[in-house]
Amino acid sequence: MNLEQADAVAIATAVRERKVSAVEVTKAALQRIAARDEELNCFTTVTAETALAEAERIDGEVAQGKNPGSLAGVPFAVKNLFDVAGLTTLAGAKINSENPPATQDATAVARLKQAGAVLVGVLNMDEYAYGFVTENFHYGVTRNPHDLKRIAGGSSGGSAAALAAGLVPLTLGSDTNGSIRVPAALCGVFGFKPTYGRLSRAGVALFSSSLDHIGPFARSVRDIATTFDVLQGEDEKDPVCTKRPCEPCLPQLNQDIADLRIAIAGDYFINGANPEALEAVQKVADALGVTQYVTIPEADRAKAAAFVITACEGANLHLEKLRSPKASPAGASRLQDFDPATRDRFLAGALIPGNWYVQAQRFRRWYRDKVRQIFQKVDVILAPTTPISAPLIGQQTMILNGEEILVRPHLGLYTQPLSFIGLPVLSVPIQSSNALPLGVQLIAAPYNEALILQVAALLETKGVTLAPLV
Repeated sequence: MNLEQADAVAIATAVRERKVSAVEVTKAALQRIAARDEELNCFTTVTAETALAEAERIDGEVAQGKNPGSLAGVPFAVKNLFDVAGLTTLAGAKINSENPPATQDATAVARLKQAGAVLVGVLNMDEYAYGFVTENFHYGVTRNPHDLKRIAGGSSGGSAAALAAGLVPLTLGSDTNGSIRVPAALCGVFGFKPTYGRLSRAGVALFSSSLDHIGPFARSVRDIATTFDVLQGEDEKDPVCTKRPCEPCLPQLNQDIADLRIAIAGDYFINGANPEALEAVQKVADALGVTQYVTIPEADRAKAAAFVITACEGANLHLEKLRSPKASPAGASRLQDFDPATRDRFLAGALIPGNWYVQAQRFRRWYRDKVRQIFQKVDVILAPTTPISAPLIGQQTMILNGEEILVRPHLGLYTQPLSFIGLPVLSVPIQSSNALPLGVQLIAAPYNEALILQVAALLETKGVTLAPLV
């Protein structure tokens, strides 16, 4: 068995059937990390000792005839804002490195472990999840495996790059404005942002509470579905986690989707995108026989309102540390210990008038109702994930629609208007004409994750989606 090429479900099946041991799988993953992570910089901590001990435990269960779970022996890693017992939760920040270690795992981490998955480490990210590039001031740049001169995207850049490079077959990230989908697209893997509140965020360092989601990255649709099913379920530790009954998606993957109403998001979602991004959407549309377009109204205002809410809520979490030393109680100010780019955005957010935030939330309710009306006529909508493929590390601007604009705020051009109202979205990987990967978003109404995954499974069967190892 080629452990680098195998997806998570194949590995788990082989471990349960004793065709390979969990220890062998874990050692192989640790060897790949040791060989490649120095150049990629995906990991901030590798948990080799505890991973091997957990793998031995799983092998012991298998030897006793027990079933360790649907992810038995699968190595996985998580963005370093998930609590891991015994590790300090960095959230990409120097300031947090002084905190004591977490005393228990985040709910999502615990559920993956309960399903037999083996945690091998935690992954690099933008500081406090505020960014789309993973050019971390404190912990270094995570490089795109497809081209080491290019960014992996962010803020879950380590999660996407580790997967694309074959270091692990499964990772977790978080998505506020596109932080799962953007790096998934730029690194050429599947990145899934379920409905807001669908998965527990307990034990996850929040950035913007009313926008934050968590979700998995993988190289196959069945891995995404399997992981999502493991992560589902209400959690009293997270007040926004839904009490809606779990609806397993894996058994539904191969259902006939001939009657699904699918459309392409027009206007805002195609204006400005580079030709390669539009070609990727057209490739998916052609494979599905889709010709219909829909307009999502006021998407540009939704993006602007998302920025206001993100900036206000994010800054509010760090107000004391953002104060100047003269205006802060002794020891409270940590102004100089922030990533300068993050610090400046938080400071700007702290100065936004309260009435702007209130108006943004009012608009959000109106916009949510308008978009839900669209889903009375269609089931799934297609849109680009990013307007361009991965920019170069350090690149400040890009050309869109003949205009030079900043990279950092605009990589989420097509993701922000969707997470703004908590819609479930899967970014599927498409090989672009310039040899770098791109992503196409599959979007549905809240709690319709199964429909998205069914469409993705068909695209995978047709060979349209590609998540090659690099």
